[in-house]
Formats: sequence, structure tokens, C-alpha cells
Amino acid sequence: MTPQDRYFLFLQGPHGPFFAGLAKIIKLSGARVEKIGFNQGDAFYWRDKSTYTGFFKASEEWPDYIAQKLAAGVTDLVLYGDERQIHQVAIAEAEKQGIRVHYFEEGYLRPYWVTYERSGVNGYSPLMDIPIVAMRRALQNLKPEHPKAPARWGELRSHIFHGGIYHFQVLVRNGRYPNFSSHRAKSVGQEFYSHLKKLIRMPYMAVKTVRERFQIFQSGLNYHLVLLQLEHDASIRLHSDYDNLQDFARDVIEAFAKGAPKHHSLVFKAHPLDDFSNGLPRFIRQCAKEHGLKGRVRFVHGGRLARLLDQASSVVTVNSTGAQQALWRGIAVKAMGRAVYSKRDLVSDQSLDAFFANPTPPDRNAYEDYRRYLLATSQIVGGFYTRRSRTRLFRPIVDFMLADKDRYEILATPSAVITPQRDSA
Repeated sequence: MTPQDRYFLFLQGPHGPFFAGLAKIIKLSGARVEKIGFNQGDAFYWRDKSTYTGFFKASEEWPDYIAQKLAAGVTDLVLYGDERQIHQVAIAEAEKQGIRVHYFEEGYLRPYWVTYERSGVNGYSPLMDIPIVAMRRALQNLKPEHPKAPARWGELRSHIFHGGIYHFQVLVRNGRYPNFSSHRAKSVGQEFYSHLKKLIRMPYMAVKTVRERFQIFQSGLNYHLVLLQLEHDASIRLHSDYDNLQDFARDVIEAFAKGAPKHHSLVFKAHPLDDFSNGLPRFIRQCAKEHGLKGRVRFVHGGRLARLLDQASSVVTVNSTGAQQALWRGIAVKAMGRAVYSKRDLVSDQSLDAFFANPTPPDRNAYEDYRRYLLATSQIVGGFYTRRSRTRLFRPIVDFMLADKDRYEILATPSAVITPQRDSA
């Protein structure tokens, strides 16, 4: 099928102009593009109004609406994440009609890569069912080179900025979309306030984090690092057995009290986008006190993960992608949810208290092969939120989307030739 025969329908994307820029280049290939927007934030970031269609109806009408829209010649559906109800309905209908679905998500190897797949992401990714032995067979068709991490480009600040702009548009200019409701538990006003608060408090939190990290490094104690995620994250809600982070934190603290050596400590590291509205730091302090761990449990509100990992004895998480940085360092990882890296030889299958007593490290060779496989398939160099990172991503991704086969299929073909992504300048 030539680009001129393709019709790409975009649904909701990451906050900011990434989807609009992507559609612009796809349109240059000769393909038709269209965007369905659900609120003023979607409309604001989609500058080409000739290809924009607003969905103003009640949510009950969405299944029939999207079925008719897809049946009108759409060949490709493009979306960010697969957990939103509007996306799940659209995906089911697209599969029924034989329409290709393109999934974008934050990178499994973030922050320098994004995820692009055609069969689902996170717990729905094909990676969940591919053992490392099969990855190694496929890698026989691949040259040993793979891209290095590019230079940093300030994604976090830009992510928060675009999130604030997006939710401001929805909060004050959403009159044309009376039936819109967020897929998250927070209201639009709460989302906007959260982004605004994070931007305003960045200098204060930076100072607070420096002090917290200094105390950890100066204590001289071995510590086990707990990587927290956002409570509304689909990885928590859909791909774990936890309903909230408090239950996860309680399990970790109880197991640490039972199994960890008395001279070890426990450090909870917050997600960089968390606004702490759920009171988790206070809950953790109280839970630690109840288990006689006062002084042995700490909370870090932010900062870069790398140095904390460099000195950690182990890592515990639900299914944070940050655990991959630990695996790369050869640090033992216990994943309490379902993660794309939950493979034999990578994460520990010990009970949590036994893990704290004597954590089993990963097989470094297995992880290197796993990482090479990700870089050859689902991980694309670039980012969603800054101009530099989007430009880096646009160059390869449009050709990947126009290709008849996805990179999993290509790599599995004996005669496959995978073009390595070039290192960033």
C-alpha cells in the first residue's frame, strides 16, 4: 500500500505539539490525516484546523461514532497509550475492521527514547510474551551496534509546561465540549493546579531534594531503593494488583521490617511528576514508625535517579521503567507488578522479605541482549516535549509507521536488515 492510499486518524496524544508535527510530515508523504479532539487542549495543539474534527457528543455515542469514522476509509489509527476508555473502544473497533493501530508511549528506556508499537504497550506489549531466548534468536539477524543515549534536552520541565497549557485550555476554554470528562480520577482543575504547583515549587523542591539526598549519602548505610510511580498511571491501575500506592508502600515496609539486615535502610524515590496530593510521604513515615523502623526509612522528593542507583543495594518497584536503569547496572530488581522487563534471569522471583535479606542480581548478559532487542524494535531515539527531541524522533518514526511490517516482524525475518538508529550528535 502506497502512502497515497493511507488514511491516518489521530486520537489523543501526549501533551504538546508532537502529534500535530507528526501528522504534518505524514501528510507530506501523500497520506491523508485527520484528528479527532475531545477538548480544547486537543484543539489548541492541533494547528491545522482543516484536518481537525471535534467530538462534542455524549460518551455513550462514541462507539457508534468511531465505528462509522473508521469505516469511512481509515487505514491507520494513531494514539498515545492504550488505557483510556475512548482509546480502548477505538482499538477494539479498529481490530474488528482490520485497521492498523500505532501506539505511542513514554519510553521503556526513558528518558532518551519513546515507545512505538503496533500491538499494545506496557502490559499489552508483545514484549510480555517474548522470552529472552527468542530475543537472542532474532538478534542473530542484527548487527551488534545500537544507539547511545543522546544528549539531555530538558524533557521534564517541558513536559510540565505543556501539561499546564493543555489543562489551562480545558479549564477556561472548553465551552464547546460540554460532555468531556478526563480519563483520570483528578478533575481538570486539579490537573492544572498540579502542573502549576510543580512549576512554581521547582526551586524549593530542588533544594529540599539536595538535602534529602545528602543525608542518605552521608549516613553510610546500605539502602534499598523503592521507585514510586504516579498513582493514576496505567501501569499501576491495569498492570498490577494494587489499587493505590499506599498498599504497595505498606507491603514493602512490612517485608523490609521482616527480612532486611538491621543496618540497612529503605529509601522511597518519588516520581518526578508527583504532586504528593495523596499524602504518601506522611503515610510512609507513619507506617515506618508502626513497624519500628524510625530513622531507617527515608523519602526523596525528586532529583536524578542515576546517583541513587549507583549506591543502592537493590531496587523494588511495581513496574517502573526506572528499574531498567538498575538492571543495566547489575542491581537486583523486584517487580511487584507486570512489567515488560519481568523476564527470567532479569527480575527476582524471591518473596519480598527474602529479597531484602539477600537480593538475587540479574544476569547481565541477558539484560544486554534484552536491551539490544528493545532498541531494535520498540524504542526510538527522541522525545515528545521539546523541539529538539521531537525533531530527532520525527526523522525515523514516519518511515517506521509507513512500513508494511513493524520492527518485531522485520527482526524475526531471517533475511531481515534492520537499520540501526544513528547516535545523537
